[in-house]
Amino acid sequence: MEELKEIANTESFTDFTTYNQIYVDKTKEIYSLIKSRRIFLSRPRRFGKSTILDTIATLFEFGLDPYFKDTWIYDKWNETTYPVLRLSFIDFSVTNIANFERDFIDRIDTFAREQKLDNFIPANTAKLSLHHLFDAFRNQGQSFVILIDEYDTQLTANINNPELYEEFKILLREIYGVIKGKKQIRFLAITGVTRLKDVTIFSVGSDVLDVSYDNDVATITGFTREEIAKYYIDYLNLGVSLEQKKSIEEVTFEEREDLLNRMAQEYNGYSFDSFHEKTVFSTFSVNMFFSSLFKFKKVIFGDYWYSNGGIPSILANYLKTHTIDLEEYQQEEINVSYNRFVNPTSLLSMDQKVLMTQTGYLTLKSVLMETEPLLVGFPNKEVFRALVRLSFVEIFGFEILLSRKSRNNLENGSNEDIKNEFISIIQTTPYDHNPIANESVLRLLVYMFF
Repeated sequence: MEELKEIANTESFTDFTTYNQIYVDKTKEIYSLIKSRRIFLSRPRRFGKSTILDTIATLFEFGLDPYFKDTWIYDKWNETTYPVLRLSFIDFSVTNIANFERDFIDRIDTFAREQKLDNFIPANTAKLSLHHLFDAFRNQGQSFVILIDEYDTQLTANINNPELYEEFKILLREIYGVIKGKKQIRFLAITGVTRLKDVTIFSVGSDVLDVSYDNDVATITGFTREEIAKYYIDYLNLGVSLEQKKSIEEVTFEEREDLLNRMAQEYNGYSFDSFHEKTVFSTFSVNMFFSSLFKFKKVIFGDYWYSNGGIPSILANYLKTHTIDLEEYQQEEINVSYNRFVNPTSLLSMDQKVLMTQTGYLTLKSVLMETEPLLVGFPNKEVFRALVRLSFVEIFGFEILLSRKSRNNLENGSNEDIKNEFISIIQTTPYDHNPIANESVLRLLVYMFF
């Protein structure tokens, strides 16, 4: 068998070329994105936001060669290079305002030294440090690029600490207030999980465009079905050959399509398109599925999205003081207020269904238009099972780990055996923590159990 191209496990765009890894070409969407000059992009975790920013940084810092030679953008980009200020808020303190400012100032100072800005004046506050950076670039008659990754890290970390949340919110407002309208910015991109109107970048008069649900860039993260069929064809052939016990040369188009159909049920269905025309597969789950296929030589539809941490940090923090209303999520399509979806004012008061959508547990199931009903729902089987597991842990306080005897009872036992297994689980939970007040609650518990 011909050696397969390596599946990437990196956020660095240059690694795709350096290590001959599979790169799903997103430069057409990036080209469209850059035309807007100042943008914000929201996506759930592990959807490739950081890789997109690193690709943009590489394009501005180094130009086309050698990294973009075989991509869509290669014969269309003709700009000069620019300095790129990368700010990943994951690297900054989430527990102390003073430490955050110190981390931020250190990054600005380092960037100024790297760019040899002789007239840059160090400062002792984040706001002033940023002001001085813009002054130094203006004095040199130079523009630069700013890329801010995971802008909401400090806010999501303090969802249960209103006082510190408010302090970080004020500081972030000051920082974005400095950035607003600066002519020295060639391009500005901000990414995060949440879209919060209580932060300056989304306030009235902001020059940052929220493209999170723009049709033109709806597939900038995640993989479309067509992209998987093109870039992962060797892995699809391998999967079919293993299942059908035939040579790779004998694999047919119809057999690859059948495997893709089954993958779609598990990992497709995410919609970041206001027209609700385009959907994408989970980037992480697809890569893990094919990595598992290559490693074990077997098709395994694993719950990769949940196993990678299970609960996004924002949701984990949220669940410390909130509960998931399971009855809200029994329908395939769930109604959401358009205004609450588009304009969530604060993380502290966000509609739970909106938060579940922003963290990737739900996704658009309708067009995103003020004049039309707005619907959300589960994107696929993998995520639905993840919510069930998450809910089980929240209600029962532990992950269900069945013994071999218990599993055998569920698979081969009588009705009485199965009933007894369920009762044993129920009895491990104190009644005051999980009162079974009516048939609806019992039905939900039985459903989660199975």
